[in-house]
Amino acid sequence: MTLRQFAGLGALLSLALPGLALAAEPAAEPVLNSGDTAWMLTATALVLFMTIPGLALFYGGMVRSKNILSVMMQCFAITGLISILWVVYGYSLAFDATGMEEGVVNFSSFVGGFQKAFLAGVTPASLTGAAALFPEAVFITFQMTFAIITPALIVGAFAERMKFSAMLIFMAIWFTLVYAPIAHMVWGGVGGLMWDWGVLDFAGGTVVHINAGVAGLVACLVLGKRKGYPTTPMAPHNLGYTLIGAAMLWIGWFGFNAGSAAAANGTAGMAMLVTQIATAAAALGWMFAEWLTHGKPSALGIASGVVAGLVAITPAAGTAGPMGALVIGLVSGVVCFFCATSLKRKLGYDDSLDAFGVHGVGGIVGAILTGVFAAPALGGFGTVTDIGTQVWVQFKGVAFTVVYTAIVTYIILKVLDVVIGLRVNEEEEAVGLDLAQHNERGYNL
Repeated sequence: MTLRQFAGLGALLSLALPGLALAAEPAAEPVLNSGDTAWMLTATALVLFMTIPGLALFYGGMVRSKNILSVMMQCFAITGLISILWVVYGYSLAFDATGMEEGVVNFSSFVGGFQKAFLAGVTPASLTGAAALFPEAVFITFQMTFAIITPALIVGAFAERMKFSAMLIFMAIWFTLVYAPIAHMVWGGVGGLMWDWGVLDFAGGTVVHINAGVAGLVACLVLGKRKGYPTTPMAPHNLGYTLIGAAMLWIGWFGFNAGSAAAANGTAGMAMLVTQIATAAAALGWMFAEWLTHGKPSALGIASGVVAGLVAITPAAGTAGPMGALVIGLVSGVVCFFCATSLKRKLGYDDSLDAFGVHGVGGIVGAILTGVFAAPALGGFGTVTDIGTQVWVQFKGVAFTVVYTAIVTYIILKVLDVVIGLRVNEEEEAVGLDLAQHNERGYNL
């Protein structure tokens, strides 16, 4: 071998050996991001705070004094029930991606399987996340809090007249047949029906609010009006509780929306900002609409406007910019005001605490306007280049959710009504559900 050949061989070896060394090294282990983990732990606690005590107080203050415990009891019982169902099979039905293929519509496009039933395979070392890695256990709990508040929102539509036993059975079946499939179709990933359609729903406009609002409307229609409605005065017994509850919802919603970024990053920061802007705008929009229409602004009105704004910005929180949030908030505040007052009176349905008027309508407004204000041309941070096309996609997602939820909810309620009965009798309704269903009083004088 000549000196030149030897030198050439050495050069080849010097190039090859580093590659061989790299090939021999094991792949880097996934590394947990402690900052993102801390944020997701905090966001999870904030979302649970929205149901208990936030929603419990918000709804509890709006009913008559003889029913305050029944509403709070329903919120607490739903929290316990859905927590257990979520770990047994709910998480799997919502997020198991087995059998899902992009562009292919099959059974797995509508609901997940049972690969994650009883949280199979979940350990302290299990990680998840796209922008950064954090424990899968935290993601499971975070999504559990969404699954908890959604059926709890429905309570506001049939408050003061549904049997507690019927409520529990209805919520278990509804969670299984409605919530979990809708969550899977929207958030389940590539291959999910509405995911593949391109529906934008950052934190639950369709999954949580339209879903719950439409179910609430169907429930109040199936159960019928409260005894004496609308001729008998049924004023809220403690608006102080309602305002405290609304404030808790406002604070907790930062976990709801900013937490849906699944990381402590710029998207979470912008989601927090637009949530505050939209909520403030909706509160003022409702307040001034009521002031101009009825002559005086009310505490109940501004509290309802707060929730309307929180609802409407939810689907857009990850894509809308500040000015888009301002418009979404103002529109939702005004539209929800008229739907919860004038429209409800005109159509005559007894949506006791305006679950549909605020959550259903606010969710629809927010979902449609997400298609508009996600466009960078209008200050958004999405990838929308054709606003008309995206609005059509959003409309499809809204329409599918409304129709699916309405039909399945109706069937569940009608079957339960035949089997066990849904409504308390007239005597129990007159005495109040606190005593009739729980043998307790909210106030002992």
